[in-house]
Amino acid sequence: MLFNLNSAAMEASGRRPRLLLQICLIFSTLILTFFSPVVRSSSTLDLQILSAERRVDLSSHIIRVSLTLKVENVGTSPASEILLAFSPAQVDHLAWIKAGALVGKKRKKSSLPLDVKPSNILDGPNGTKYYSVFFTSQLGSGESVSLEVLYVLTHSLEPFPVEISQSESQLVYFRDSAVILSPYHIKSQETSFRTPTNKVESFSRVEPTDRSGTELKYGPYEERPSYSYSPVIIHFENNNPFAVVEELVREIEISHWGNLQITDHYKLAHAGARQKGGFSRVEYQSKQPFGGSASFKHLLAELPPRVHSVYYRDDIGNISSSRLRIGAKKSELLIEPRYPLFGGWKATFVIGYGVPVHDYLFESADGSRYLSYSFGCPLAETVVDKLTIKVVLPEGSEDPSAVIPFQVEQRLEKKHSYLDVVGRTVLVLEKKNVVPDHNSPFQVHYKFNPVFMLAEPLMLVLGFFLLFVASIAYLHMDIAIRKS
Repeated sequence: MLFNLNSAAMEASGRRPRLLLQICLIFSTLILTFFSPVVRSSSTLDLQILSAERRVDLSSHIIRVSLTLKVENVGTSPASEILLAFSPAQVDHLAWIKAGALVGKKRKKSSLPLDVKPSNILDGPNGTKYYSVFFTSQLGSGESVSLEVLYVLTHSLEPFPVEISQSESQLVYFRDSAVILSPYHIKSQETSFRTPTNKVESFSRVEPTDRSGTELKYGPYEERPSYSYSPVIIHFENNNPFAVVEELVREIEISHWGNLQITDHYKLAHAGARQKGGFSRVEYQSKQPFGGSASFKHLLAELPPRVHSVYYRDDIGNISSSRLRIGAKKSELLIEPRYPLFGGWKATFVIGYGVPVHDYLFESADGSRYLSYSFGCPLAETVVDKLTIKVVLPEGSEDPSAVIPFQVEQRLEKKHSYLDVVGRTVLVLEKKNVVPDHNSPFQVHYKFNPVFMLAEPLMLVLGFFLLFVASIAYLHMDIAIRKS
């Protein structure tokens, strides 16, 4: 009897670890189910690319890539999206992306915009990241669609050599793949690179490879499996201005009395090969345009039409070497810093101007008001590492909200100016890695009580009234020690 009891106890003690192990497995399964990233659906995997053509524009330090795809659903279930694959280095430098479905034939062909969002699926081989392009309607089995994808890369050109003298040209490296990185099988594809000049020091060969003038063509390649990758390096001349605004702070102050005041604070840098040795003004002036081919001494800013009270100054004071041309659709301000910018050099300056408020401030049907202005940097072909836009609303404004076609960080602040009682609400918008393609309109909606427009006039009237009362009291006051 004692033997049976002991054996039963031993059996019970042996069940406990197994029971704990089963509970742990159940909990781990639940955690993976609820918190693991979404995995690709089978319908997404059943796509294949019939033809692909990629065109990479290397003529500037802002790299623009155009990708044309013809996609076919070879599965049995409909597909609602297609995945675009990017290497980790490209994702870090990806500034802007859009996609569209090509409809129509030949000259009547147009592009229907499609939604593009970062995908939350697991990373692919070698850290591949994905973006999802959503179709307007599901792509049925056996159906095909033509897509056009445009995206922009920044900080992707590597100066080599990293230091050059004043009279040397700037050479850069660009690293990419001769074939398109994709999670799908590609039946036929080709890639072309366009350089700013014919001067190409070297380039990788992945046959078939052809070079003609400023164009370097790889392909066509047939029947390439998913995640194919053939690294290439192109070493070429690029003396275009590598203008990078490290930080741009724009303040837009709204006044319901008829003016919209804009003030831009710039921290500009030349992001190309660093300047080696000293700077010779005589050599720079006498050997133009070869005295400093990799530098730039002026920039073009596109301002709104009907601007007024335009000023341009740096830390020392006003800079007169600028030209303004006001047009019906836009105004152009050609600015020249005090000195030309070579690689590694920086400059800080301020551009300010005013525009009529009724051109950009409107009233909604519900009585609220909204500002419609352009997002982005007015300097042409410029990368902005960090852009901060501060919209200063009139005193008494409530419930501000922004409508922007892309994702930005938002927060609220308070600002006190002259004749303010409770202060003004400031809506702050921040975005990193901004390119000229971000120059699209955005709106700021807010509610405003017209009674607050009387606050400043009443304070002025009250101030003058108290001044007059004090003057009258002073004139009638007898402060003599004794009567005359």
